[in-house]
Amino acid sequence: MRVHVVSDVHGNSADLAKAGEGADALLCLGDLILFLDYADHSRGIFPDLFGVENAHRIVALRTARRFTEARAFSRRLWAGLDREVAMEAAVRKQYAELFAAFPRPTYATYGNVDMPPLWPEYAGDGVTVLDGETVVIGGRRFGFVGGGLRTPMRTPYEIDDETYAAKVAALGEVDVLCTHIPPDVPELCYDTVARRFERGSSHLLEALHTLRPRYHLFGHVHQPLAQRMRIGSTECVNVGHFNATGTPWVLEW
Repeated sequence: MRVHVVSDVHGNSADLAKAGEGADALLCLGDLILFLDYADHSRGIFPDLFGVENAHRIVALRTARRFTEARAFSRRLWAGLDREVAMEAAVRKQYAELFAAFPRPTYATYGNVDMPPLWPEYAGDGVTVLDGETVVIGGRRFGFVGGGLRTPMRTPYEIDDETYAAKVAALGEVDVLCTHIPPDVPELCYDTVARRFERGSSHLLEALHTLRPRYHLFGHVHQPLAQRMRIGSTECVNVGHFNATGTPWVLEW
C-alpha cells in the first residue's frame, strides 16, 4: 500500500490535482483555504477584497504580535462590507476548485482556517471527511482529528482544549494518528520563518504515550524547527507545507 499525505494546501489546486498520482489513496490534513499568503501578500481572500497594501499592513502587525491593533485595523476594513456574505462567497469559490481537484479516494480532515459547515456541499463521492473518527486503509487503522486550538489569531476552526481532547479520546487505538496540529513539543511547534510557536496539543502528546501509534502525521507549522522526531515508539512527521512545495509526503507499507 502507498498513501500520499498533504497538509496546508492553502489554495494550491494545481498541485493538489496531481498529489494522488501513484498512490492508493490521498490523505489531506486540512487548511484548504488561502486567506492570506505571508510569502506573497498579493494572494488570497484578504488582498482580493482589500488590496495588497492593506495586506502588507496586516502581516506586519501580526508578525510583530500586535494582535489588538491588527484586529482593530481589520474591523475598519470590514466595516464597509457584509463580512459573512463576502467571506462565504470567497471561500465557496476556493472550495469548489479544491474539492474538484481531490483524487479519489481522498480522506480529509479540517484545518484551523477551514469552514467545516461548508464541506458536505463539496465533498462528493470518493472524498471521506473524518473528525474524531477512524477508517481502515490497507489493513491499518487511521484516526483523524481536525481543527486547531484557540489562539489570538482567531482563525475560523479553533476549538477549546476540552472539545479537542474528546475528539482524540474518541479514536481509541490507531496505527496512524492524523491531525492538523502537532503535539505540544517545542521543536515541532516552532516556525523558524514566522519566529513564533504555534499551538500544539498536550492531549495529542499524551495520546502518543498511551496509544503508541506507529506514526503521527500533521502539518500546521509551515517551517518547523524539526520536521520529524520520535516520541516513544511513534514517528512524528510534519508532512510539509503543500502550498509551497506542491509535493505530498509518502507512506508505504
